[in-house]
Amino acid sequence: MPTLGTRAGFWTAGAVVALALWTSACPTMNYPLYQADWHVSTTTVTWVFAAYPIALIPVLIAFGDLSDHIGRRAAMALGLLAELVGVLLFAVATDVTWLLAGRAFMGLGVGLSLSPANVAMVEFSTAGQEKRAGSIGTAVSALGIALAMLVGGALTEYAPYPHRLDFVVLAAAIAVVTGLVLCVPHNTAGETSERWRPRAIVIPPGSRAIFVAGALTFTSAFLLGAIVLPLGAKIAQQLAHSTNALLTGALLSVFALCVTLTALIARRLEIRVMVVLGAAGSVVAVWLFVLTGATHSPAVFLLASACAGAAYAFDFAGGLTILSRFAAPHHRAGMVSGGYLAGYLAQGVGAPALGWTVTRHGLMPGLLAGATVFSVVFGLALVSGVVTLRRTAAANPTVPEGDAVAAVGDKAHSSHSNGAASHWMGEGSV
Repeated sequence: MPTLGTRAGFWTAGAVVALALWTSACPTMNYPLYQADWHVSTTTVTWVFAAYPIALIPVLIAFGDLSDHIGRRAAMALGLLAELVGVLLFAVATDVTWLLAGRAFMGLGVGLSLSPANVAMVEFSTAGQEKRAGSIGTAVSALGIALAMLVGGALTEYAPYPHRLDFVVLAAAIAVVTGLVLCVPHNTAGETSERWRPRAIVIPPGSRAIFVAGALTFTSAFLLGAIVLPLGAKIAQQLAHSTNALLTGALLSVFALCVTLTALIARRLEIRVMVVLGAAGSVVAVWLFVLTGATHSPAVFLLASACAGAAYAFDFAGGLTILSRFAAPHHRAGMVSGGYLAGYLAQGVGAPALGWTVTRHGLMPGLLAGATVFSVVFGLALVSGVVTLRRTAAANPTVPEGDAVAAVGDKAHSSHSNGAASHWMGEGSV
Protein backbone atom coordinates (compact mmCIF):
# COMPACT_ATOMS: atom_id res chain seq x y z
CA MET A 1 0.00 0.00 0.00
CA PRO A 2 1.46 3.42 -0.95
CA THR A 3 2.44 5.83 1.82
CA LEU A 4 1.38 9.48 1.68
CA GLY A 5 3.85 12.29 2.22
CA THR A 6 3.65 14.63 5.18
CA ARG A 7 1.72 17.31 3.28
CA ALA A 8 -0.89 14.81 2.09
CA GLY A 9 -0.95 13.33 5.58
CA PHE A 10 -1.66 16.79 7.02
CA TRP A 11 -4.68 17.31 4.77
CA THR A 12 -5.89 13.76 5.29
CA ALA A 13 -5.88 14.38 9.05
CA GLY A 14 -7.74 17.64 8.36
CA ALA A 15 -10.34 15.67 6.42
CA VAL A 16 -10.77 13.38 9.45
CA VAL A 17 -11.44 16.45 11.60
CA ALA A 18 -14.01 17.77 9.12
CA LEU A 19 -15.73 14.37 8.90
CA ALA A 20 -15.89 14.09 12.69
CA LEU A 21 -17.78 17.37 12.93
CA TRP A 22 -19.94 16.54 9.90
CA THR A 23 -20.81 13.24 11.56
CA SER A 24 -21.59 14.89 14.89
CA ALA A 25 -24.06 17.33 13.28
CA CYS A 26 -25.35 15.22 10.38
CA PRO A 27 -28.81 14.40 11.87
CA THR A 28 -29.63 18.07 12.58
CA MET A 29 -31.66 18.62 9.42
CA ASN A 30 -33.46 15.28 9.81
CA TYR A 31 -34.80 15.75 13.32
CA PRO A 32 -37.93 17.61 12.11
CA LEU A 33 -38.57 14.81 9.60
CA TYR A 34 -38.45 12.18 12.32
CA GLN A 35 -40.90 14.20 14.37
CA ALA A 36 -43.29 14.75 11.47
CA ASP A 37 -43.10 11.32 9.81
CA TRP A 38 -42.35 9.02 12.74
CA HIS A 39 -44.41 10.98 15.27
CA VAL A 40 -41.60 11.13 17.84
CA SER A 41 -41.57 13.80 20.53
CA THR A 42 -39.04 16.56 21.03
CA THR A 43 -37.95 14.75 24.19
CA THR A 44 -37.08 11.68 22.11
CA VAL A 45 -35.20 13.79 19.55
CA THR A 46 -33.07 15.40 22.25
CA TRP A 47 -32.35 11.98 23.77
CA VAL A 48 -31.13 10.85 20.33
CA PHE A 49 -28.93 13.95 20.28
CA ALA A 50 -27.72 13.27 23.84
CA ALA A 51 -26.73 9.68 23.01
CA TYR A 52 -23.71 11.19 21.25
CA PRO A 53 -22.11 12.95 24.25
CA ILE A 54 -23.19 10.13 26.58
CA ALA A 55 -21.27 7.63 24.42
CA LEU A 56 -18.34 9.99 23.99
CA ILE A 57 -17.79 10.59 27.72
CA PRO A 58 -16.36 7.14 28.57
CA VAL A 59 -14.17 7.32 25.46
CA LEU A 60 -12.87 10.68 26.64
CA ILE A 61 -12.13 9.27 30.10
CA ALA A 62 -10.61 5.94 29.15
CA PHE A 63 -9.13 6.32 25.66
CA GLY A 64 -7.92 9.92 25.45
CA ASP A 65 -4.27 8.93 24.96
CA LEU A 66 -4.85 5.73 22.97
CA SER A 67 -3.24 7.13 19.82
CA ASP A 68 0.01 7.73 21.73
CA HIS A 69 0.29 3.96 22.04
CA ILE A 70 -1.27 2.43 18.93
CA GLY A 71 -0.42 5.30 16.55
CA ARG A 72 -2.41 8.16 15.01
CA ARG A 73 -3.19 6.15 11.88
CA ALA A 74 -4.73 3.23 13.76
CA ALA A 75 -6.73 5.47 16.11
CA MET A 76 -8.09 7.57 13.25
CA ALA A 77 -9.02 4.45 11.27
CA LEU A 78 -10.83 2.89 14.25
CA GLY A 79 -12.72 6.13 14.83
CA LEU A 80 -13.72 6.43 11.17
CA LEU A 81 -14.99 2.85 11.14
CA ALA A 82 -17.16 3.52 14.19
CA GLU A 83 -18.45 6.73 12.56
CA LEU A 84 -19.24 4.73 9.41
CA VAL A 85 -21.27 2.21 11.42
CA GLY A 86 -23.20 5.01 13.10
CA VAL A 87 -23.96 6.82 9.84
CA LEU A 88 -25.08 3.60 8.14
CA LEU A 89 -27.40 2.84 11.05
CA PHE A 90 -29.06 6.20 10.41
CA ALA A 91 -29.23 5.43 6.69
CA VAL A 92 -31.21 2.22 7.28
CA ALA A 93 -33.05 3.30 10.46
CA THR A 94 -36.71 2.39 10.79
CA ASP A 95 -37.30 3.55 14.36
CA VAL A 96 -35.71 5.45 17.23
CA THR A 97 -33.76 2.43 18.49
CA TRP A 98 -31.66 2.50 15.33
CA LEU A 99 -31.05 6.23 15.79
CA LEU A 100 -29.92 5.81 19.40
CA ALA A 101 -27.50 3.07 18.39
CA GLY A 102 -26.25 5.18 15.49
CA ARG A 103 -25.61 8.19 17.71
CA ALA A 104 -23.73 6.02 20.19
CA PHE A 105 -21.42 4.75 17.43
CA MET A 106 -20.96 8.33 16.19
CA GLY A 107 -19.87 9.43 19.67
CA LEU A 108 -17.49 6.49 19.91
CA GLY A 109 -16.02 7.24 16.50
CA VAL A 110 -15.56 10.96 17.04
CA GLY A 111 -14.05 10.31 20.47
CA LEU A 112 -11.48 7.95 18.96
CA SER A 113 -10.60 9.92 15.81
CA LEU A 114 -10.80 13.63 16.51
CA SER A 115 -7.98 14.06 19.01
CA PRO A 116 -5.49 11.93 17.01
CA ALA A 117 -6.42 13.82 13.83
CA ASN A 118 -5.78 17.21 15.46
CA VAL A 119 -2.48 15.98 16.89
CA ALA A 120 -1.50 14.47 13.53
CA MET A 121 -2.06 17.84 11.87
CA VAL A 122 0.49 19.34 14.26
CA GLU A 123 2.95 16.49 13.78
CA PHE A 124 2.68 16.58 9.99
CA SER A 125 3.28 20.35 9.97
CA THR A 126 6.64 21.69 8.90
CA ALA A 127 8.89 23.14 11.58
CA GLY A 128 7.62 26.51 12.76
CA GLN A 129 4.15 26.00 11.25
CA GLU A 130 2.51 24.21 14.19
CA LYS A 131 0.23 27.14 15.05
CA ARG A 132 -1.08 27.07 11.50
CA ALA A 133 -2.40 23.57 12.21
CA GLY A 134 -4.60 24.95 15.00
CA SER A 135 -6.09 27.61 12.73
CA ILE A 136 -6.71 25.17 9.89
CA GLY A 137 -8.14 22.65 12.35
CA THR A 138 -10.66 25.24 13.46
CA ALA A 139 -11.53 26.08 9.84
CA VAL A 140 -12.08 22.48 8.76
CA SER A 141 -14.16 21.88 11.91
CA ALA A 142 -16.44 24.70 10.84
CA LEU A 143 -16.48 23.27 7.32
CA GLY A 144 -17.69 19.94 8.72
CA ILE A 145 -20.57 21.60 10.58
CA ALA A 146 -21.48 23.69 7.52
CA LEU A 147 -21.49 20.60 5.28
CA ALA A 148 -23.86 18.86 7.68
CA MET A 149 -26.28 21.78 7.44
CA LEU A 150 -25.99 22.58 3.74
CA VAL A 151 -25.69 19.08 2.27
CA GLY A 152 -28.33 17.79 4.67
CA GLY A 153 -30.64 20.70 3.88
CA ALA A 154 -30.24 20.37 0.11
CA LEU A 155 -30.72 16.60 0.00
CA THR A 156 -33.61 16.73 2.46
CA GLU A 157 -35.41 19.38 0.39
CA TYR A 158 -34.65 18.41 -3.19
CA ALA A 159 -33.45 14.79 -3.38
CA PRO A 160 -35.31 11.48 -3.04
CA TYR A 161 -35.18 9.47 0.16
CA PRO A 162 -34.89 12.50 2.48
CA HIS A 163 -34.49 10.27 5.55
CA ARG A 164 -31.50 8.43 4.13
CA LEU A 165 -29.62 9.98 1.22
CA ASP A 166 -27.56 12.52 3.16
CA PHE A 167 -26.26 9.70 5.39
CA VAL A 168 -25.36 7.62 2.33
CA VAL A 169 -23.35 10.57 0.95
CA LEU A 170 -21.57 11.02 4.29
CA ALA A 171 -20.86 7.28 4.52
CA ALA A 172 -19.22 7.38 1.07
CA ALA A 173 -17.04 10.31 2.15
CA ILE A 174 -15.99 8.47 5.32
CA ALA A 175 -15.10 5.36 3.29
CA VAL A 176 -12.88 7.39 0.93
CA VAL A 177 -11.05 9.17 3.75
CA THR A 178 -10.57 5.88 5.62
CA GLY A 179 -8.72 4.56 2.60
CA LEU A 180 -6.48 7.63 2.64
CA VAL A 181 -5.86 7.32 6.39
CA LEU A 182 -4.53 3.80 5.89
CA CYS A 183 -1.84 5.35 3.66
CA VAL A 184 -0.54 7.98 6.10
CA PRO A 185 2.80 7.31 7.84
CA HIS A 186 2.43 4.97 10.81
CA ASN A 187 4.82 6.57 13.29
CA THR A 188 4.81 10.26 14.20
CA ALA A 189 6.75 12.27 16.73
CA GLY A 190 4.38 12.15 19.69
CA GLU A 191 3.85 8.40 19.95
CA THR A 192 5.26 6.33 22.81
CA SER A 193 6.38 2.74 23.17
CA GLU A 194 4.78 2.44 26.60
CA ARG A 195 1.93 0.00 27.05
CA TRP A 196 -1.46 1.70 27.07
CA ARG A 197 -3.63 1.64 30.17
CA PRO A 198 -6.65 3.72 31.23
CA ARG A 199 -5.78 6.76 33.31
CA ALA A 200 -8.14 8.58 35.62
CA ILE A 201 -8.67 12.34 35.29
CA VAL A 202 -7.04 14.03 38.29
CA ILE A 203 -7.59 17.66 39.27
CA PRO A 204 -4.97 18.71 41.87
CA PRO A 205 -6.32 20.60 44.91
CA GLY A 206 -4.39 23.77 44.13
CA SER A 207 -5.92 23.98 40.64
CA ARG A 208 -9.56 23.42 41.48
CA ALA A 209 -10.60 27.07 41.29
CA ILE A 210 -8.94 27.32 37.88
CA PHE A 211 -10.67 24.11 36.83
CA VAL A 212 -14.11 25.35 37.91
CA ALA A 213 -13.65 28.62 36.02
CA GLY A 214 -12.44 26.91 32.85
CA ALA A 215 -15.02 24.12 33.03
CA LEU A 216 -17.92 26.57 33.47
CA THR A 217 -16.73 28.53 30.45
CA PHE A 218 -16.45 25.29 28.45
CA THR A 219 -19.90 24.26 29.63
CA SER A 220 -21.35 27.50 28.27
CA ALA A 221 -20.21 26.54 24.77
CA PHE A 222 -21.68 23.07 25.04
CA LEU A 223 -25.02 24.38 26.30
CA LEU A 224 -25.27 26.62 23.24
CA GLY A 225 -24.76 23.49 21.16
CA ALA A 226 -27.59 21.82 23.09
CA ILE A 227 -29.97 24.42 21.65
CA VAL A 228 -28.61 24.91 18.13
CA LEU A 229 -28.03 21.32 17.04
CA PRO A 230 -31.08 19.35 18.23
CA LEU A 231 -33.60 22.22 18.09
CA GLY A 232 -32.19 24.69 15.56
CA ALA A 233 -34.08 23.32 12.56
CA LYS A 234 -37.29 23.09 14.59
CA ILE A 235 -36.92 26.70 15.75
CA ALA A 236 -36.28 27.85 12.18
CA GLN A 237 -39.32 26.02 10.82
CA GLN A 238 -41.87 26.62 13.57
CA LEU A 239 -40.85 30.04 14.88
CA ALA A 240 -38.97 31.71 12.00
CA HIS A 241 -41.38 30.17 9.45
CA SER A 242 -38.62 28.80 7.23
CA THR A 243 -40.32 26.31 4.90
CA ASN A 244 -37.26 25.33 2.85
CA ALA A 245 -34.79 22.85 4.38
CA LEU A 246 -31.86 24.25 2.37
CA LEU A 247 -32.61 27.77 3.59
CA THR A 248 -32.84 26.43 7.14
CA GLY A 249 -29.49 24.71 6.71
CA ALA A 250 -27.96 27.91 5.35
CA LEU A 251 -29.27 29.87 8.34
CA LEU A 252 -27.81 27.30 10.73
CA SER A 253 -24.48 27.14 8.88
CA VAL A 254 -23.94 30.77 9.90
CA PHE A 255 -23.30 29.34 13.37
CA ALA A 256 -20.27 27.42 12.07
CA LEU A 257 -19.03 30.34 9.98
CA CYS A 258 -19.12 32.68 12.97
CA VAL A 259 -17.27 30.15 15.12
CA THR A 260 -14.40 30.20 12.60
CA LEU A 261 -14.27 33.97 12.18
CA THR A 262 -14.51 34.62 15.90
CA ALA A 263 -11.85 32.02 16.68
CA LEU A 264 -9.41 34.00 14.53
CA ILE A 265 -10.29 37.16 16.47
CA ALA A 266 -10.06 35.39 19.84
CA ARG A 267 -6.41 34.51 19.19
CA ARG A 268 -5.56 38.18 19.68
CA LEU A 269 -7.65 38.90 22.78
CA GLU A 270 -6.88 38.76 26.47
CA ILE A 271 -8.28 35.85 28.44
CA ARG A 272 -10.56 38.01 30.59
CA VAL A 273 -11.99 39.71 27.49
CA MET A 274 -12.80 36.33 25.95
CA VAL A 275 -14.56 35.20 29.14
CA VAL A 276 -16.66 38.38 29.28
CA LEU A 277 -17.54 38.34 25.59
CA GLY A 278 -18.36 34.65 25.70
CA ALA A 279 -20.70 34.93 28.67
CA ALA A 280 -22.40 38.10 27.41
CA GLY A 281 -22.73 36.73 23.88
CA SER A 282 -24.18 33.45 25.18
CA VAL A 283 -26.89 35.27 27.11
CA VAL A 284 -27.73 37.44 24.09
CA ALA A 285 -27.83 34.40 21.78
CA VAL A 286 -30.29 32.34 23.82
CA TRP A 287 -32.62 35.30 24.24
CA LEU A 288 -32.41 36.06 20.52
CA PHE A 289 -33.74 32.55 19.91
CA VAL A 290 -36.61 33.43 22.23
CA LEU A 291 -37.10 36.70 20.34
CA THR A 292 -37.30 34.69 17.11
CA GLY A 293 -40.45 33.10 18.48
CA ALA A 294 -41.90 36.48 19.43
CA THR A 295 -41.20 38.10 16.05
CA HIS A 296 -41.33 35.04 13.72
CA SER A 297 -38.44 36.66 11.87
CA PRO A 298 -35.82 34.72 9.87
CA ALA A 299 -33.54 37.75 10.22
CA VAL A 300 -33.65 37.49 14.02
CA PHE A 301 -32.98 33.75 13.77
CA LEU A 302 -29.99 34.49 11.52
CA LEU A 303 -28.71 36.98 14.10
CA ALA A 304 -29.25 34.44 16.89
CA SER A 305 -27.25 31.79 14.99
CA ALA A 306 -24.43 34.25 14.32
CA CYS A 307 -24.33 35.41 17.94
CA ALA A 308 -24.37 31.82 19.19
CA GLY A 309 -21.43 30.96 16.92
CA ALA A 310 -19.39 33.93 18.10
CA ALA A 311 -20.19 33.26 21.76
CA TYR A 312 -19.35 29.57 21.32
CA ALA A 313 -15.89 30.45 20.00
CA PHE A 314 -15.20 32.89 22.84
CA ASP A 315 -16.45 30.40 25.45
CA PHE A 316 -14.43 27.55 24.00
CA ALA A 317 -11.24 29.56 23.53
CA GLY A 318 -11.58 31.14 26.96
CA GLY A 319 -12.15 27.82 28.71
CA LEU A 320 -9.30 26.11 26.87
CA THR A 321 -6.95 28.98 27.64
CA ILE A 322 -7.77 29.02 31.35
CA LEU A 323 -7.30 25.27 31.71
CA SER A 324 -4.11 24.98 29.66
CA ARG A 325 -2.46 28.33 30.49
CA PHE A 326 -2.69 28.20 34.29
CA ALA A 327 -2.45 24.44 34.93
CA ALA A 328 0.84 22.83 35.87
CA PRO A 329 2.36 21.24 32.74
CA HIS A 330 1.98 17.69 34.04
CA HIS A 331 -1.70 18.32 34.85
CA ARG A 332 -2.79 20.01 31.61
CA ALA A 333 -4.11 16.82 30.04
CA GLY A 334 -6.25 16.06 33.09
CA MET A 335 -7.50 19.64 33.33
CA VAL A 336 -8.49 19.87 29.66
CA SER A 337 -10.03 16.37 29.67
CA GLY A 338 -11.96 17.30 32.81
CA GLY A 339 -13.22 20.44 31.08
CA TYR A 340 -14.53 18.42 28.15
CA LEU A 341 -16.08 15.93 30.56
CA ALA A 342 -17.96 18.73 32.35
CA GLY A 343 -19.12 20.18 29.03
CA TYR A 344 -20.40 16.90 27.65
CA LEU A 345 -22.11 16.00 30.94
CA ALA A 346 -23.91 19.34 30.91
CA GLN A 347 -24.93 18.79 27.30
CA GLY A 348 -26.02 15.21 27.95
CA VAL A 349 -28.29 16.43 30.76
CA GLY A 350 -29.29 19.84 29.36
CA ALA A 351 -30.49 18.71 25.93
CA PRO A 352 -32.95 16.03 27.17
CA ALA A 353 -34.18 18.35 29.93
CA LEU A 354 -34.82 21.05 27.35
CA GLY A 355 -36.52 18.54 25.05
CA TRP A 356 -38.77 17.30 27.88
CA THR A 357 -39.82 20.88 28.62
CA VAL A 358 -40.59 21.57 24.95
CA THR A 359 -42.62 18.35 24.67
CA ARG A 360 -44.59 19.06 27.83
CA HIS A 361 -45.16 22.81 27.47
CA GLY A 362 -44.40 23.77 23.86
CA LEU A 363 -41.44 25.22 21.96
CA MET A 364 -41.69 28.81 23.16
CA PRO A 365 -42.13 27.98 26.88
CA GLY A 366 -39.30 25.48 26.52
CA LEU A 367 -37.00 28.10 25.00
CA LEU A 368 -37.94 30.57 27.73
CA ALA A 369 -37.10 28.03 30.43
CA GLY A 370 -33.89 27.01 28.70
CA ALA A 371 -32.79 30.61 28.18
CA THR A 372 -33.42 31.36 31.85
CA VAL A 373 -31.55 28.35 33.24
CA PHE A 374 -28.71 28.55 30.75
CA SER A 375 -28.27 32.28 31.44
CA VAL A 376 -27.63 31.44 35.08
CA VAL A 377 -24.82 29.11 34.02
CA PHE A 378 -23.41 31.80 31.73
CA GLY A 379 -23.49 34.27 34.62
CA LEU A 380 -21.67 31.82 36.89
CA ALA A 381 -19.04 31.32 34.19
CA LEU A 382 -18.55 35.08 33.95
CA VAL A 383 -18.18 35.64 37.70
CA SER A 384 -16.01 32.57 38.25
CA GLY A 385 -13.75 33.36 35.31
CA VAL A 386 -13.18 37.02 36.12
CA VAL A 387 -12.66 36.44 39.86
CA THR A 388 -10.31 33.49 39.34
CA LEU A 389 -8.23 35.28 36.72
CA ARG A 390 -7.93 38.31 38.99
CA ARG A 391 -6.81 36.16 41.93
CA THR A 392 -4.37 34.24 39.76
CA ALA A 393 -2.85 37.46 38.45
CA ALA A 394 -2.53 38.83 42.00
CA ALA A 395 -0.87 35.64 43.23
CA ASN A 396 1.44 35.40 40.21
CA PRO A 397 2.35 38.94 39.14
CA THR A 398 4.88 37.61 36.62
CA VAL A 399 2.09 35.79 34.76
CA PRO A 400 0.07 38.34 32.78
CA GLU A 401 -3.65 38.01 33.41
CA GLY A 402 -4.43 38.94 29.86
CA ASP A 403 -1.99 36.59 28.19
CA ALA A 404 -3.04 36.22 24.55
CA VAL A 405 -4.31 32.92 23.27
CA ALA A 406 -1.86 32.73 20.38
CA ALA A 407 0.10 29.86 21.92
CA VAL A 408 -2.91 27.95 23.17
CA GLY A 409 -3.14 25.74 20.10
CA ASP A 410 0.32 24.28 20.73
CA LYS A 411 -0.35 23.81 24.44
CA ALA A 412 -3.74 22.28 23.86
CA HIS A 413 -2.43 19.89 21.24
CA SER A 414 0.42 18.96 23.55
CA SER A 415 -2.13 18.24 26.24
CA HIS A 416 -4.33 16.28 23.87
CA SER A 417 -1.47 14.08 22.81
CA ASN A 418 -1.21 13.07 26.47
CA GLY A 419 -4.85 12.23 26.86
CA ALA A 420 -7.33 15.03 26.07
CA ALA A 421 -9.75 15.12 23.17
CA SER A 422 -9.74 18.07 20.80
CA HIS A 423 -13.31 19.07 19.95
CA TRP A 424 -13.30 22.64 18.71
CA MET A 425 -16.95 22.27 17.72
CA GLY A 426 -17.93 18.88 18.91
CA GLU A 427 -21.57 18.68 19.85
CA GLY A 428 -20.96 20.21 20.61
CA SER A 429 -19.89 21.75 19.41
CA VAL A 430 -21.72 20.36 17.45
